[in-house]
Amino acid sequence: MEEHTGDEEARRGGPGGPAAPGAGTPASGMSRRRLGARLLALGGVLVLHAALPGAAGASGHPAERRALQGLRLRYGSARQAGLVEKHLEAAADEARRFLGPSPEHPYYAGAVVLAGRGRTIALHRAMGEAVRYADYDGRTDRVREFPAAQRIPMTEDTVFDLASLTKLFTSLLAVQQMERGHLELEAPVDRYLPEFTGGGKELITVRQLLTHTSGLRSWAPFYQQSTREGQLRMLWAVRLQEAPGTVYRYSDLNLIALQLLLERITGHTLDLLLQDEITAPLGMHRTRYNPPLSWRRITAATEVQRPPWSGLDRGLVWGEVHDENAYALGGVAGHAGVFGTAWDLAVLARTLLDGGAYAGKRILRPASVELLFTDFNTAFPGDDHGLGFELYQHWYMGAMATPHSAGHTGFTGTSLVLDPSTDSFLILLGNSVHPVRTWRAGSAPRVAVGNRFARAVPVRTKHGGPAWYSGMETGGSGTLTLPPLTPATAAARLRCAVWWDTVPGEGALHLEASADGETWEPLPFTTLRSTGGSPEQWPQGSVGGWSGRIWHRLEAPLTAWAGRPVHLRFRHTATGRYVGRGVYVDVVRVAEPARLLFAEDRPADASRLEATGWTHATD
Repeated sequence: MEEHTGDEEARRGGPGGPAAPGAGTPASGMSRRRLGARLLALGGVLVLHAALPGAAGASGHPAERRALQGLRLRYGSARQAGLVEKHLEAAADEARRFLGPSPEHPYYAGAVVLAGRGRTIALHRAMGEAVRYADYDGRTDRVREFPAAQRIPMTEDTVFDLASLTKLFTSLLAVQQMERGHLELEAPVDRYLPEFTGGGKELITVRQLLTHTSGLRSWAPFYQQSTREGQLRMLWAVRLQEAPGTVYRYSDLNLIALQLLLERITGHTLDLLLQDEITAPLGMHRTRYNPPLSWRRITAATEVQRPPWSGLDRGLVWGEVHDENAYALGGVAGHAGVFGTAWDLAVLARTLLDGGAYAGKRILRPASVELLFTDFNTAFPGDDHGLGFELYQHWYMGAMATPHSAGHTGFTGTSLVLDPSTDSFLILLGNSVHPVRTWRAGSAPRVAVGNRFARAVPVRTKHGGPAWYSGMETGGSGTLTLPPLTPATAAARLRCAVWWDTVPGEGALHLEASADGETWEPLPFTTLRSTGGSPEQWPQGSVGGWSGRIWHRLEAPLTAWAGRPVHLRFRHTATGRYVGRGVYVDVVRVAEPARLLFAEDRPADASRLEATGWTHATD
């Protein structure tokens, strides 16, 4: 009952906000969006592996070699992780801020935040309480708290109900079966699960379950059925709401169906598959379904479940799965039910960033990991989705979102984000439904912590010194204005280095010109990647999205301003509720064949730059 009314709904309209449209510019080669379209055109699991870039000889990747050599995660400093300490600490501060009114009630009673880059975990912090509230009265919106002596503080090793992060594990198990030739991505589900027919369900493919494009409704009340047989009859009776492949709709039913499929083709229950195929090989000893009673004292409590906000009357849920349907299914479900710790999720993150191997153990081939991070939903811009993983979602990733970022959220307050472009990962686990789900909405802590952690991954100039930085304030704007210049010839050019990461359609860098410094017009320019390639044209005088986390060389002809004064400025805008990593401008020069009109590296010229909302930053 909970999952369809939670994070996905908040994403669309609550404080969590809508998903950002579009996709950015890839760093090099084929984008994952274009790649997904190509793979769908080719079809078939065998050609999927063959079509992926780097599939041949992928074991030669340095990160994967380290993983196969047995190297493990370790604690270290921000410096050792290649992160900026002050911004890393700010990420922890942001997580702690939501222990207070957010805006009225605390967003969560407690949380654990873990962040790292490479093999180094540079931040692992616990805050607040794992167990605080004993009861909740929905009529008065009042809680009864445990006495101080009975409350349980949050620790770094606290076990959380991971809620919909479970979907990632189910997806990994499905991709493993594809590797082994037991499951085909484009095969109809009823090939493996003959009961899954009727009402058009026979048209649904395995891929459509994994990417939420099946056309199934979001949810069904399985907890209303007292027997397994009744629950299955309810699933078999479900009818499509739209034709498969015509709509994106996040649905728990997709992963419940996938669970039944996996159990059918393997002959094992999902909890045993999780243990045998993922958690045991990776040493994730605090990740499992149905944790034993002995774990209760180290587990974060969730909700006081009573109607009408819950479909069941269970009182305080603590040590058992929160999701009503997963509970009714015996605690083992494809959409929810897995419990785990931040450290174990970091191990999973490192495994995937290293091509499917960790500490000498392999659970997936590199080409299969690419499928997790490849956008198959090219027909649904803004709903980018790999096999199980959500991609490029600012609504919870914040500024960590790039066309390569992958992750997921869980209704209980959990989230995981991986960014292959920076080899970094962020885990935020909170008991945000404790004491009740109605106390919070949206993904504000996830976004705030993601923004700060993104800032902790530095942007370095070629010369090692500072560059002009736009910042990453929501709704922010600013200008960087040159003094008036008068080019003598039509050959005059403005040149500089630029780096940008903005939310597509909601943030941009503009280059503008003016005769009087009052009325401004766009100045067209070209950019060239520092890694080479062909120049890109920006005739509207603006650029946004994602620059590939590399510097570009910008050049703007001043042909129309020969012989007359011109004011030039850079303008940054961020119009939406989310921001990217921001914009950097460096080494600004205006020159013509016989004369250097302006050079930022000349102190006299630099002193004449007018910066509003821009700062000089070394990171």
